Amino acid sequence: MKVEESDLGGVLIIEPDAFPDRRGFFMETYHQEKYERLGIRTHFVQDNLSYSVRGTLRGLHYQYPRGQAKLVQAIRGEIFDVVVDIRRGSPNFGRWTGVGLSGENRKQVFVPEGFAHGFCVLSGTALVYYKCSDLYDPRNEGGILWCDSDIGIEWPITEPLLSEKDGASPFLGNVPENRLPVYGP
Repeated sequence: MKVEESDLGGVLIIEPDAFPDRRGFFMETYHQEKYERLGIRTHFVQDNLSYSVRGTLRGLHYQYPRGQAKLVQAIRGEIFDVVVDIRRGSPNFGRWTGVGLSGENRKQVFVPEGFAHGFCVLSGTALVYYKCSDLYDPRNEGGILWCDSDIGIEWPITEPLLSEKDGASPFLGNVPENRLPVYGP
């Protein structure tokens, strides 16, 4: 398994081993002991599957005060996956990183608690599978506007298909401090 640390502390890009043969391939998408050796000691309690069409942008989402870490993978199609550090007091506050995930490259992104997450679909359709460390709870739900100029995400699309809720999310600077996670080493 290959692992690359992003420039945002704790955000990892993972390339699990795949074993191809004439029938296709086999791979472990998650193995608790192996991921713990990578430093991911997260207990996952919910799995989600998202189907989206080209141009869809989902996010930027987070949960607080009950945070939610994610392990994200495109199992079909291609997406541009984005993670933003929204922890008050973090030296990386408001910084983002992005990576291409696809059914072909089989890469995963680990998103720790305290970060907002989103993605846009680059292929005709995409199936995105992700594990979550806490159950979805609408009382803890938060969002940041995808086009916040202070964050400056370089999305590969300009006119995304958005949900009404995502299109109405606030700029990071307008989120009340008591609705953002706090950085702690």
